[in-house]
Amino acid sequence: MEPMKFVNGQLPARKRFALVAHDRCKPYLLTWAERQKAVLARHELLATGTTGRLLSQRLGLPIESMLSGPLGGDQQIGARIAERRVDVLVFFWDPFESQPHDPDVKALLRLAAVWNIPVASTESTADYLLSSPLLDQAHTCRIPDYEGYLAARP
Repeated sequence: MEPMKFVNGQLPARKRFALVAHDRCKPYLLTWAERQKAVLARHELLATGTTGRLLSQRLGLPIESMLSGPLGGDQQIGARIAERRVDVLVFFWDPFESQPHDPDVKALLRLAAVWNIPVASTESTADYLLSSPLLDQAHTCRIPDYEGYLAARP
């Protein structure tokens, strides 16, 4: 099979952020988001269920909530990434505890890599991402050539 071909995709100036955190990491995400509230307020926000509810209460910003991660929320966000409806993933995952939905987590991270979106899994990385001069401007990036992929299939 031939290697995947790529085309240029566009991340918009107003990004669509997906915010996800495992239970033990939720306090860190909440504190980080509160500190970064002014930046996040300029963008669209969505999150997995519990995380979205907690963020909405803490920040007072509109946040579209998916299902809880173990109930399918990670997969819902993954679908949005594949549909090009998520531009940035901030996912504070717990490196010390295995999750019952680890396959969903791995699939979510895989989709973020396939569709070449910025991903932050730590507070430091998320800070760097939000301080990037590219954050508030449109940005061209390499994405899979889905039409070429379809045309090459038998």
